[in-house]
Formats: sequence, structure tokens, C-alpha cells
Amino acid sequence: MRVFNCDHCGHLVFFDSVQCLHCGNALAFLPDALVMAAVVPAPQQGPGLWQRVGPGGDGTLYRMCRNHTDYQACNFAVRADDAQALCPSCRQTRLMPDVAEPAHMGRWMQIESAKRRLFYSLARLGLEPVPGRSGPVFDLLAEEPGGPPVLTGHHNGTITLNVAEADDDERARRRIALGEPYRTLIGHLRHESGHFYWDQLVRDGGWLDDFRQRFGDERQDYAAALEAHYAMGNDGGDWAQNHVSAYAAAHPWEDWAETWAHYLHMIDLLETSASYATEVTVPGIYGAQHSRSVDPFGAPAPDFDTMLRHLVPLTLLLNSLTRSLGQLDAYPFALAEQALSKLRFVHDVVRAAGQRQAAAAAPATERKTSATAGSIAIKNIAFK
Repeated sequence: MRVFNCDHCGHLVFFDSVQCLHCGNALAFLPDALVMAAVVPAPQQGPGLWQRVGPGGDGTLYRMCRNHTDYQACNFAVRADDAQALCPSCRQTRLMPDVAEPAHMGRWMQIESAKRRLFYSLARLGLEPVPGRSGPVFDLLAEEPGGPPVLTGHHNGTITLNVAEADDDERARRRIALGEPYRTLIGHLRHESGHFYWDQLVRDGGWLDDFRQRFGDERQDYAAALEAHYAMGNDGGDWAQNHVSAYAAAHPWEDWAETWAHYLHMIDLLETSASYATEVTVPGIYGAQHSRSVDPFGAPAPDFDTMLRHLVPLTLLLNSLTRSLGQLDAYPFALAEQALSKLRFVHDVVRAAGQRQAAAAAPATERKTSATAGSIAIKNIAFK
């Protein structure tokens, strides 16, 4: 995740920050601008209103998300002219557990924090919010004694998440039981968002034939495929030759969702690395290999191969650092060529969707100018 600087004093602040620890100024993330901003109350403009200070301040008025004012559970701000009381991330939650129970409150807050990170990544990629198209809806559910189990999954635009996944011990228990090397809350959300965007971008976006060539035919019986997968003890044999994970081998839909989640992992790692201007030197007997950080959202946007060239040494460094602290590898993956080909496909689909959204959002005058320039130039281009 990108790091930010306080508008007031320039000190380093983070995506989850609510106050600058250096100058004490209040902070809020502005989803309309995708920036962390220092804000001050503007009571003269109305109750509960805030304004950005510093170089980015333009007089725009904001309200804190209602989940901030009611529960101190969100650091997003909402434009004052927005009719919604909740921020764009929190308003996607349709059902939530009873937060009067302290355990549910803590779980819900962790999930919402992970959701905001997912929202940021998707927005940076140009996928959300998209005018005229609804985003995913989230049902965050808790199991009740004697009630049915809550299964995490996606169905027809709704992502259901068992809030127990916010508990480290429960998540670790399930990871070990299923033989998974990696299981995180943000990974769950990224994986399930992959199912949502498969509908939006692949099925309805003209990529279906290309998808089937790389991932297989999704029309095969999904329930039977999962049953067969789990019957093998979550071991798909030679899955590593073709997939990012064992679960990805279960069905083409799961292959896409796992690969999509992995792509979001990659983008987030690279953006974080670029924020710190990371340079990695990998020693070798035939000479050191040097790699300089690349911003996936830089201009011009880097291609997939450029991002991959930095990702590999970056993950070597990352795993070496976590091992030095006695932790498991933070990035426990080794991707074969077929898995990389699928990642490249996700990249192409995402990049095309983002470009379409940017073109649709451009002002009419800007589109006209671009069209004129183009004419002149012609006379003279699932994780868990």
C-alpha cells in the first residue's frame, strides 16, 4: 500500500491513520481523490463539516463517514454534497454482525479495514467506483449456535464472509486443515472480488473465449469439481505447473479468482515498494542482479514484464526479512510459466477495463482534443 505524507507538516502517515503523530492534525482518506489528507473542522460552513488544509486544500467540504462518527471504525471522509452518510467502502456492506457484542465489533472493524484496502486497489486500477455500474455487495455474517454454517463465497454480485475469518486463530486453524500456505483476510476479499469482476469484465466484457483458452471451460459442473477437489485432500497433483495455488486447480472460476487475487497482491507489493523507492540487489556467483522499484500506477504505466522483473527480487528480499524474524514466508509462492501467463491475462483485462473507464470519465472537451490529436498523428496504441 502506498504511504502518504501529512498535508500540514509533511510527516509520514499511513492509509489507516486518523491523526498525524508528528503535528497532531486530524487525518482522513478522501476516496474522491484517493489521497490521505490533513483536515480541520469547518463549523462556519455547517455542523460536522471538515476542510482539507495544505497545498491540496481547495475549499471542498467533507463529512466523516458515519461509521467513524458512530463507532470510530472508518477513516474515510464523504463529500458534503454526497447524500450517503457512509463512505463508498462502508456503504457496500449490506449485512453486518451485531456489533453490540464486543467480539463481533472487533471482527467487523478488521473486515471493514481490509475492505477499504480492497476499495483503494480497485479504484486505483480504475475499476471502482464506476458510474452506472454497481459494485459488490458484502454480507458479513456470524454463525449462531444451532444455526447453519456461514460459508464465505460470492453469488450474483454479493460477497458473503464469515466474520470468524477475522480471528487469527480461526484462520490459522482453517489454513492448516486445508493445507494452505497462505490465508489472510485481505486475501479472502481479493479472491471473492475476483468472482464479482469475472462477471463484469470477462463474461460481460468480451473476454470469454480468451478466458477459456487459458483457464478452461467454466461451464463444467462447479459443485462436482469442488467435491472432486476436496476428495483429493486439497492436492491437485501437478497443480503448481499450471496454477497459482492448489485451490485454483479445482475449477476455472476458482483459477481465475485465485489468479486475480494474486494480481492484486502483486500490485499492492509493487506500489508499497515504489513508495519507499526500494532497490534490491540479489547477490550471485556470476555477479549481482540489481532491481529498482516500479510503480504500477506510474506514468507511463509499466507493462507486465517490467512489473514482474521487480516482483521476483522483491519477494526474495521480503521472505528473507520475514525468515530473519522467525516468521513463515510472507510470499510463499513460486509461479510456473502457465501461472504467469494467466497473471498476464488478468493484467490485460484489468488494463483494458481501466482504460475504458478513464475514457468514459474524461470531460467531453478532453475527449475532443484527444480525438483531434489522434487524427493529426495519423497524417504524420483467485486467492485466498
